Amino acid sequence: MIKITFPDGTVREYEKGITALQIAEKISSRLAQEVMAATVNGQVCDLMLPIEQDATLKLHKWEDREAQDTFHHTSSHLLAEALESLYPGVKFGIGPSIENGFYYDVDLPEPITDADLKKIENKMVELARNKEPLVRREVPKAEALENFTQKGDQYKVELIQDLEDGKITFYTNGAFTDLCRGPHLPNTGYIKAIKLTSIAGAYWRGNENNKMLTRIYGVSFPKKSMLDEYLAMLEEAKKRDHRKLGKELELFHFSQRVGQGLPLWLPKGAALRERLENFLRAVQKKHGYQQVITPHIGMKDLYVTSGHYAKYGADSFRPIRTPDENEEFLLKPMNCPHHCEVYKFKPRSYRDLPLRFAEFGTVYRYEQSGELHGLTRVRGFTQDDAHIFCRPDQLSEEFKKVIDIVLYIFKTLSFENFTAQISLRDPNNKTKYIGTDENWEKAESAIIEATKEKGLNTVIELGEAAFYGPKLDFMVRDAIGRKWQLGTIQVDYNLPERFDLTYTGTDDKPHRPIMIHRAPFGSMERFVAVLLEHTGGKFPLWLTPDQAVVMPISEKFNDYAQAVTDKLNELDVRALTDLRNEKIGRKIRDNELKKIPYLLIVGEKEEAEGLVSVRVQGEGDKGAMTIEQFAAEVALKVKEEVRPIGE
Repeated sequence: MIKITFPDGTVREYEKGITALQIAEKISSRLAQEVMAATVNGQVCDLMLPIEQDATLKLHKWEDREAQDTFHHTSSHLLAEALESLYPGVKFGIGPSIENGFYYDVDLPEPITDADLKKIENKMVELARNKEPLVRREVPKAEALENFTQKGDQYKVELIQDLEDGKITFYTNGAFTDLCRGPHLPNTGYIKAIKLTSIAGAYWRGNENNKMLTRIYGVSFPKKSMLDEYLAMLEEAKKRDHRKLGKELELFHFSQRVGQGLPLWLPKGAALRERLENFLRAVQKKHGYQQVITPHIGMKDLYVTSGHYAKYGADSFRPIRTPDENEEFLLKPMNCPHHCEVYKFKPRSYRDLPLRFAEFGTVYRYEQSGELHGLTRVRGFTQDDAHIFCRPDQLSEEFKKVIDIVLYIFKTLSFENFTAQISLRDPNNKTKYIGTDENWEKAESAIIEATKEKGLNTVIELGEAAFYGPKLDFMVRDAIGRKWQLGTIQVDYNLPERFDLTYTGTDDKPHRPIMIHRAPFGSMERFVAVLLEHTGGKFPLWLTPDQAVVMPISEKFNDYAQAVTDKLNELDVRALTDLRNEKIGRKIRDNELKKIPYLLIVGEKEEAEGLVSVRVQGEGDKGAMTIEQFAAEVALKVKEEVRPIGE
């Protein structure tokens, strides 16, 4: 017998060799129908894998990321089986699960187009109905090489050559066998709904010197209704695309002459961004932050010392060389090294801490052109960066205060559905990180304890830490259910060590401060993009570029309309005038498309009585009021939207 420990601490005994699926069946038949994968001793695995010793066990249903990854991974194998059936001679690269589905990179004997996807889909559905089991088999390296050499699949041969003998597994579903470590569903019958979404090109192993393969993307679900909901979400996402809305609302622009991935903020976008920055500046001032400004470049040695050159050097712009052969600068990839030098400006005492330095600092990364995407993936972006230098006894309180700031921002901007992701280092691959085990353990513990005290809904992700420390990432779901990473807080024992930062303690001896990195927005570019898509361009009133538009019903009232606009702007209402020679119905439609919250109509009656007729976006007519009454209503609404922190 073996002992199985469940997430709630319950321990039960089962016969050695029992599978996770059999355990689920013993608990309830309903659970056995819904479970898709299992985590045994911290490792996600097949439900059909025998458990041979005492173990911890967590069963995963569709709601869990582990179940979805397993489901989509099996779907990629189903896609490969369908392709092998339809296109004999096809060769296979890799076919992983991804955030919203799966893909497979393949070398086809003939080119395919989007028109062929439906045929492949239908074949996948046909095969899925056969409920083909996914059979796992451990294979010696020599046999694995021989298998794919005979098939002439050089991509699998190349992958196998990099693997260690004794750790190679095959999975077979139907007539298709693949090199794969798993895990997979028990059989293909779980897959009820499939949609192949697109075709793209992808260099083998991401190397542009290798052959271009065909990448086929798809999504799959255990119910057709889920697929229908997903496709409806995609249609809504197209309407909310921040690139489309940014152009329509005249917020930002990209110019090939300026350069890919380098956004130009247009007047309305710049004003919106300034309001966001001022909003955060006010919050930071209340919390004792001091504003600093640092250069866009720094000596290469600065980033060598910090470790950023080793981490981001390959993704940075080339060094800037001056006539002095001893000088070599880099566009800064991060602000933190500069802030360390601000700290070192003068000796610090324990009485000076915590020190909180904030900066809207622009940083640069040379992203590949194929990875650029509107404002969400750019080469130059501005972080709402701050670094807190504190004593060990201040760490917990400072970390919790940053959480308060993030929660306040989310509440003000109606990001209500979010999860706090505790991003820890990969315990099995510590070479990716700098610093001692002791400091990492202290930093990770501080984050976990702070989230418990704040009662946050958390998940733990191993391997997602920054190279210098663990972090708390806020994963937000937008209005149509998509997940975005917004805001991050990081605990860092390592940069203070690398820059030899000290403060004098109560014992008159030097001590090392702890550094907290934080960026509630993340970057201004990405935050505006997500906010655009979350709101569909209908920003909160306090933030929207134009709060009201004044529309005369004919040219006779143009002067009055302009006078109303001028008065509103004096009263701190952002207003503009639509003086086009168009019918009022056309003006209303056009300005509603521009997402302007208030449409003010003026004619003979309004001019005679000093009024405006108010129409609210999406709500219709609200009657007439004086200019002062309308301005007061706007001010009240803005005050309700931006309540002081703590309320």
